[in-house]
Amino acid sequence: MARKNTRRSGSVVTINDVARHAGVSPMTVSRVINSGTNVREETRAKVNASIKALRFSPNLAARNLASAGSIHIGLICSNPSAAYLSELLMGSLEQSRLSGCQLVIEECEGAGKERDAIAHLVRGGIDGVILPAPICDSEDALTAVFEAGIPAMLVASGRPAPGISAVSINDFEASRAMTQHLLALGHRRIAFIAGHPNQTASGQRLRGYVEGMTEAGLSVGTDQVAQGYFTYRSGLEAAEKLLSVYKPTAIFASNDEMAAATMAVAHRKGLDVPGDLAVAGFDDTPLATTVWPELTTVRQPIADMAREAVRMLIGQIRGRRAGDRPAVTHKVVKFSLVERESSVRRAEVPQAPAGRRKAPSKS
Repeated sequence: MARKNTRRSGSVVTINDVARHAGVSPMTVSRVINSGTNVREETRAKVNASIKALRFSPNLAARNLASAGSIHIGLICSNPSAAYLSELLMGSLEQSRLSGCQLVIEECEGAGKERDAIAHLVRGGIDGVILPAPICDSEDALTAVFEAGIPAMLVASGRPAPGISAVSINDFEASRAMTQHLLALGHRRIAFIAGHPNQTASGQRLRGYVEGMTEAGLSVGTDQVAQGYFTYRSGLEAAEKLLSVYKPTAIFASNDEMAAATMAVAHRKGLDVPGDLAVAGFDDTPLATTVWPELTTVRQPIADMAREAVRMLIGQIRGRRAGDRPAVTHKVVKFSLVERESSVRRAEVPQAPAGRRKAPSKS
C-alpha cells in the first residue's frame, strides 16, 4: 500500500515541512531564511534546496514584523556581458525572496554615473547596496558608499577595497590553473585575451596566465596578449589579431563571451576547434554550453556569489540595527575547471587530411 502523504495536497508549506525535508530543526530553517551567520554552509545549502523543492514561500509580513521592519537593498548593474548579468540577477533575486527583503535594481548608464546611481538608491531609502563588477572597482562608487554611510558588498572584485565586505574567487589562481591545464594538454604557444582594464579581476587573470607560463619556462611576448573588454565584439578583434600575428595553438580568453568570439573567428578562418586551436574561457555562463564545440572554462559561481552577497549584506544591516558593528569580511568562494570539447590533449586530436571538421547539421 502506498504511503499516505501527511500533508494535504495544495495546503500551505510550513517551516516545519522544510525542516523535516532537510532533516534539521525549524530554528535552523529560520536562521537560514533570515540570513543568520551561525549556520554551516553545507546545512545552509541543504535547507535552501528543500525550500526550492517544496516551493516554500515565507510569510513576508510576519517575518518583517519579527525582524523590526523590512529591509531594502540596492543592486547597481553595469556589465557588458548579458550572460554574466543574468546569473548575477538570478542569484540576487532568489536570495532576496528567500530572505524577505526587497531588492531594488538600478542600472548605471555609463562610466562616471556611479555616484548618481548610488545617490538615487539612497534617496529611495535603501539600507545597503551590492556593487558587482565593474562597479566594485569604481573609485566614485566606493567614495559615494562611504559618504552615504551605508553597508555595501562587493562582488567579483579582483582586489577588494579595504573597509568593505566582498565575495569573490581567487582570479589569479583560477587563471594560473587554466594555463597549467592547457600546458598539460601539450600546448606551448598559448595566447591570452585580457579583460577590461578598469576591472581589478582582469589584472589578476593576466597575472595568473603569465605566472603559469613562466613556471613552465615559457616567456610571454607582447604579441601573444591581446586587449579585450569582456564583450563579444572585442573578442572578435582580439582573436583576429592573435591568429594573424602570433598564430597560437591555444587561446585563453578572460571571459566566455570573448572565448565564443574566438571560436567564431577560428571557424571563419577554416580552423578546427580543438584540432587546430584549443579555446578556453572564464565564468562558465550558459553561453559556454550553447556554442559549438562546448567551451572549456573556469567556473566562477556567479549566482552563488550573488546569493552570498545578499545574505551577508542583510546580516550586516540587521547587525547595525541591533547596535553592533559587523566585521568586514572577504569571502573567497571556490572556482573549478570545467573541461569540455573546445580543448583536448594535442596527441589525441585526429588530424583531418584536407577538409576541416564542420559544424553538426541542424536537420
